[in-house]
Amino acid sequence: MEINFIRIFSIVISAVFVNNFVLSRFLGICPFIGISKKLDVAVGMGIAMTFVVTLSSAMTWPVYRFVLIPFHLEYLNIIMFILIIACFVQLVEMFVRKFNPVLYKALGIYLPLITCNCVVLFVTLLNSQNNLSFIESVVQGFSAGLGFTMALILITSIRERMQLSDVPKIMQGIPIAFIIAGLMSLAFLGFSGLITE
Repeated sequence: MEINFIRIFSIVISAVFVNNFVLSRFLGICPFIGISKKLDVAVGMGIAMTFVVTLSSAMTWPVYRFVLIPFHLEYLNIIMFILIIACFVQLVEMFVRKFNPVLYKALGIYLPLITCNCVVLFVTLLNSQNNLSFIESVVQGFSAGLGFTMALILITSIRERMQLSDVPKIMQGIPIAFIIAGLMSLAFLGFSGLITE
């Protein structure tokens, strides 16, 4: 199987910048806003999310290609993909609980929520819908995780700086976070002008 490096590069640029799943498609907003208070927690969440979405993309591809398509069970893809994602999230949760209890406590409810995070499910469904190869699916999954992590680190850095700023009391917390996310989305929409048909 020949690897088309230009296509791989375009998948990476698209998933990280042009079609960033958080800032351009507005998926995964709950952990994006909820975790973006401390940088170390945001980095931990981004790593966990990247791990889950990459491995979920790698595992759902053969299930879709070699089980669902041959038996004409494509309509079960959402159920199968959610089961695979839930397994990986449980592995990540056990690993984080064992090796970094502080991060596990800081992530709180948002770590198990990766199971139903629409970014993870959307990437796996997009991989099957676009008939991506195995390598392209894994690259798209990894790039989606990188894009989520980058967006999370950016908003967390801005929110940490905002704590030192004179923000009106009514705008502190979640309201200013949504305004920052909206401005970041506008900035990232500028990348969509780079694609020419």
